[in-house]
Amino acid sequence: MHDSSSSGPIAEYIAALLASERLGRQVAHHRLLPGREAEYAEPRRPWPAAVREVLAARGIGQLYSHQALAADMVRAGRHVVVATPTASGKTFAFQLPIIEAVLQNPDSRAIAVYPLKALAQDQLRGFEELISPLGPKGPTAAIYDGDTTPSKRAKIRKKPPNLILTNPEMLHLSLLPHHGTWAQVFATLTHVVLDEVHTYRGVLGAHMAQVLRRLRRICRYYGTDPTFVFCSATVGNPAELCELLTDLKPEAITESGAPCGGRHMVFLNPEDSPATAAIQLLQAALARGLRTIVYAQSRRMTELIALWASEKSGQYRERISAYRAGFLPEERRDIEARLSSGDLLAVITTSALELGIDIGGLDVCILVGYPGSVMATLQRGGRVGRARQDSAVVLVAQEDALDQYFMRHPEDFFARPAERAVLNPLNPVILPRHLICAAAELPLRHDEPYLRPPGVRAALDALLATGKLYLSADGKDVISPRKRPQREVDLRGAGQQISIEDAETGAVIGAVDSLRACRETHPGAVYLHRGRSWLVESLDIPRATAKVRAARVGYSTRVRSSKDTEILEIYDRREVLGTRVTLARLKVTEQITGYEKRSTRGGNLLGMVPLDLPPSVFETEGIWLDVPDEARRKAEADYLHFMGGIHAVEHAAIGILPLMVMTDRGDLGGISTPLHPQTGGAAVFIYDGMPGGAGLTREAFAKAEELIARTLSVVRDCPCELGCPSCVHSPKCGSGNRPIDKAAAVFL
Repeated sequence: MHDSSSSGPIAEYIAALLASERLGRQVAHHRLLPGREAEYAEPRRPWPAAVREVLAARGIGQLYSHQALAADMVRAGRHVVVATPTASGKTFAFQLPIIEAVLQNPDSRAIAVYPLKALAQDQLRGFEELISPLGPKGPTAAIYDGDTTPSKRAKIRKKPPNLILTNPEMLHLSLLPHHGTWAQVFATLTHVVLDEVHTYRGVLGAHMAQVLRRLRRICRYYGTDPTFVFCSATVGNPAELCELLTDLKPEAITESGAPCGGRHMVFLNPEDSPATAAIQLLQAALARGLRTIVYAQSRRMTELIALWASEKSGQYRERISAYRAGFLPEERRDIEARLSSGDLLAVITTSALELGIDIGGLDVCILVGYPGSVMATLQRGGRVGRARQDSAVVLVAQEDALDQYFMRHPEDFFARPAERAVLNPLNPVILPRHLICAAAELPLRHDEPYLRPPGVRAALDALLATGKLYLSADGKDVISPRKRPQREVDLRGAGQQISIEDAETGAVIGAVDSLRACRETHPGAVYLHRGRSWLVESLDIPRATAKVRAARVGYSTRVRSSKDTEILEIYDRREVLGTRVTLARLKVTEQITGYEKRSTRGGNLLGMVPLDLPPSVFETEGIWLDVPDEARRKAEADYLHFMGGIHAVEHAAIGILPLMVMTDRGDLGGISTPLHPQTGGAAVFIYDGMPGGAGLTREAFAKAEELIARTLSVVRDCPCELGCPSCVHSPKCGSGNRPIDKAAAVFL
């Protein structure tokens, strides 16, 4: 490993940044993470000549240690999850064993599932390049997704390739319901690959857990028991996550043998806007010819930086491009090719490039805003410095609680393990819908493994009682009265989908699930979509449509609401730091009362508009903290605002919870009340913001001490005087962050 940390363009860039009069004093932390050499290993059983030929054609003499270990396990028929950093070559773990399986038996089949279409395109290209030396005797592969033409689909069904690349939706809507037409595949299935498995959490995770259980059930019917290979970014609990998803117990491989160069990590807390700081950092990188990727947290930030790039960047104008999910595949291919060739120097993106799309060796990664998890930070940072050269990752903080927490406690970032990804496989809202799908695919038998988990029985009995499923004449099987119930289950939402239509043309511009509709697409709301703003004219919940009209307005809207909780069932209780924490099933009722208009520049309140909407009611899981009466009496004796204090505690706790569980603030809800009718005292509630729950607050319950201690340090260590967005203000507070009392929160 050559030591290049003291010289070279990256070192100069960092030195200039630290010495800069304006930006230098905004640097909260800088450290160099050392690079490491490659570690190689031989597989236990030598590869057949054809596989060695494939590797030799790529100039690969040896595999990295983690690739060899993973391939050994897969070849031995063991389920495995490979959770190593970006760009460590995880795909060989399944590609090589699949090639070997096809050489042994040309009839063997594998299915690979990718969460995004673009990823499947990318993987197919890579696989075809890899097997090209084998010619006609090599495996065949094809993509089967929403973009596949009907004629090509028919061809794939008739003569299935050895490897089918697809996505969750196609598995759920096509392969499982029509398993008869896919019988050839299910009867010869040797491997199932799930890539980017860390994206299956929350709502999508709860759906996927059921889709994969249905898949295993169909495999059993055709007499196959395929080996599962999972690939994931670095998460805290890869094996547990895969077990929640499939009920299998895979072995985890987390040590990477891939080489990497040294990496400079810089935390920058900007004095003016984060966008301004990012633009200055980008300018300096462009001036040194460093290839740079800028990740913005929001579409708006992407647009701001891209706008600067096109108007004021002078000589670099043609060498900067934006990149986001809404682009067409050919536009994206063009950008990727120009990046690889070095013709393009910088790309500005939202999280669209976070997943494993290969874009060659970049030098600098600028993160505008903490990406929300240690995992995502490592993953986005892993995009740079691949070819063993040194690289730099600069985190530019926003006002958010987590950003500011790491600016004040940078050591904590480097000491933390990656977060745990959680989901609730038996979500009581999602599970029954999939039971109906499963019964439509194959009648349910009372003794089958699919029905064994405790929650499943109860859900099945409820469906039989309401006539959504019924018993066969002999009483042995459970049958679905409907033929294609799969179409009504949307894997990415918990409620029904509401489509957003252009009032003038009738074209559908987007969709929102019914839970978020009242918040985001109420009449009068400003709705942002791909950099354009729209005004919502009407929302018709029974007909599931919202009508919008394109409009440029100088303000944004935010709803005001009131909420209350009812405790339905207590699961567990524990004593923590002198108070009590309870995990329970809750019923949350939210009534949106109106919305405020705030000017886009300066954020001043322009006015309030009342709304008359039906309340939204759902059941979920949550925890609450009892606030002892004595604490309330002491706070009031000291003339502290008690309600403001518990409200501030609620906001700060929700802001910091994503440190422990992989989620974003938007997936959680909270309520603080000075007197709850059921607990008889003051309480702070935090709950999963989706029907049936996602397993987030269960995780918080297990780590209650850490949650309380961290919440205190966030509020106490924040330099503001009265509370700010970095500690106790929440961007989605239903009462406009009133009342809030920082001192009372610290006291409590």
